Amino acid sequence: MYKVHILPLDVVIDAAEGSSIMEAANATGLYWPTTCGGQGECTTCAGIILSGGQSLSEMGRSERRSLTENRGAAALGKPLRLCCQARVYGDVEVQKPGVR
Repeated sequence: MYKVHILPLDVVIDAAEGSSIMEAANATGLYWPTTCGGQGECTTCAGIILSGGQSLSEMGRSERRSLTENRGAAALGKPLRLCCQARVYGDVEVQKPGVR
């Protein structure tokens, strides 16, 4: 199990290896904002990775396309990830308002 620190809620949750950030949050009873249900289409679940980005799965083509189409090409230059797609392989700190 890895640790995912979620801000600004300031909660640390356990994440099984290979689970998405959003799956891990939902498994602990947290609500993670999404409108597409975790299909990687809406970018509502996007969070800023404050640390541990190297401990996440590599961004795939569909995640890259979704971020570009919905947030603009500049989004790819930021530590922004779709939390329904980013899989955990180490400790991570993510900022996502609206998690409760």
